[in-house]
Amino acid sequence: MSTLVEMSAVRTVLLQCPSSISPSQTPSLCSSNRVSVKLSVFRCSAASPVTVVNGNVDKKPYERNGVRLGLPSKGRMATDTLDLLKDCQLSVKQVNPRQYVAEIPQENPTRVLALGCPYVASPLLDLNHCRCSRMNADYGCLTNLEVWFQRPKDVVRKLVSGDLDLGIVGLDTLNEYGQGDEDLILVHEALDYGDCRLSLAIPKYGIFENINSLEELAQMSQWTPERPLRVATGFTYLGPKFMKENGLEHVTFSTADGALEAAPAMGIADAIVDLVSSGTTLRENNLKEIEGGVILESQAVLVASRRSLIQRKGVLDITHEMLERFEAHLRAAGQFTLTANMRGSSADEVAERVLSQTSLSGLQGPTVSPVFCRRDGKVAADYYAIVICVPKKELYKSVQQLRSIGGSGVLVSPLTYIFDEETPRWRQLLSNLGL
Repeated sequence: MSTLVEMSAVRTVLLQCPSSISPSQTPSLCSSNRVSVKLSVFRCSAASPVTVVNGNVDKKPYERNGVRLGLPSKGRMATDTLDLLKDCQLSVKQVNPRQYVAEIPQENPTRVLALGCPYVASPLLDLNHCRCSRMNADYGCLTNLEVWFQRPKDVVRKLVSGDLDLGIVGLDTLNEYGQGDEDLILVHEALDYGDCRLSLAIPKYGIFENINSLEELAQMSQWTPERPLRVATGFTYLGPKFMKENGLEHVTFSTADGALEAAPAMGIADAIVDLVSSGTTLRENNLKEIEGGVILESQAVLVASRRSLIQRKGVLDITHEMLERFEAHLRAAGQFTLTANMRGSSADEVAERVLSQTSLSGLQGPTVSPVFCRRDGKVAADYYAIVICVPKKELYKSVQQLRSIGGSGVLVSPLTYIFDEETPRWRQLLSNLGL
């Protein structure tokens, strides 16, 4: 029975690294008395993504009607993803928190987002009064969208297998479990949350005390075929790939349950490859990052199946709408509208004064319009209204500059969306698809 258990554990490693381990290596990998039963040790350079369905490799999506979006099911990434969707008027309705499938109910079609509008947008625009002629002609395409809650790695795997069409995951998860699959296409690479980095960390003490760079680590004479550098990680594709690309030849990798930060202190590993956010956990466990040891900078991304975008009805339209909403919301994040009145002889003269200040140029320039009042029984325009957009970090400076050139009654409003004429990422996506 113990032999069967050992062989099962080794077979899992072989599936991940088919080109690196042969069956003849099995006894040497499983006989180490320094490795616990929860630790799988392997030597690997890279792996190829394989989807197995009923024992057969199959990457062709089966026929279904709905378009499927995969979202993280638990943790901070799941919470932040739902918050982003809510901010983009795409709130997910999950009747039961134990259910894996949900939907995104749509607003009344008479009051929806005017996608593609080049004007600054409020959360909801009345299409009958929007100045933009490029309305959302495909309203209702999201009604065919199914939301599926999955583990992040399963979102990627099911995109590859064709069980999902779209997904939101961390870039680290996409690269680890997608492993360079050409069918996976990055639609939006910076959703502005889930920031972290995949990094190599070593102890601050012992033989590593004076080692502060990847180059110094590689040049240490301790690492030989008989005594390789032992690295504990959950990233069994990216970790070995990084080491190979950086010339570290004598390296073994292990995966272990629990916190990796304890592995060096326990003598299980010499170093770890793990996700790092603030670095506090590393410091508290006497570990340090080293120069050149960052494998990947990661944050949340929107990814799609290339085959689904091209072949499955509705996927491209839904992707377009989600991309437009994300872009408009993220572009407005941290932006404020300043409105002020300013006395002047003409709109041109007022605009000249505004543009003389470095912080008051706005997105394309200030909007200047007359403020009419009745004086001596006649309508006159002695004041002009100034409207500009400024980033949050420039807010107070911009208010001061407006005052210095005669601005008064300054109003400050946060922005919800800024719709461009067309998002560059949409044009890039079509180009990547050859459309």
